[in-house]
Amino acid sequence: MSNRRRALGSAGEDAVADWYETAGYEVLDRNWRCRTGELDLVVTRDRVVVFCEVKTRRSGTFGAPVEAITFTKRRRLRTLAAEWLAHCRPGRCEVRFDVASVRPAGAELAVEVLEDAF
Repeated sequence: MSNRRRALGSAGEDAVADWYETAGYEVLDRNWRCRTGELDLVVTRDRVVVFCEVKTRRSGTFGAPVEAITFTKRRRLRTLAAEWLAHCRPGRCEVRFDVASVRPAGAELAVEVLEDAF
């Protein structure tokens, strides 16, 4: 992966983390890794743990970022969430899966979060 692409992805994750914090969420983990894969962002508010997949794109050439979340990706995210919950033991909580789409909008990044995406 190129440094430019990695920087854009990192900036997108920063923008989404800021979006959640502004909405009153606490960021619990970023880029959590285990043998199965990686979770982009884990946040919480009011006993709800949210696993957010962040998709950042420079343009719409390859479709909306949210379209990149296939059945296989959803299944992997559910498996990763179960592993995170077992590892981090947050206690009794509700779980939600969000997908965040990030695109450049002038000098800023536009963030759109689809809550309870699957």
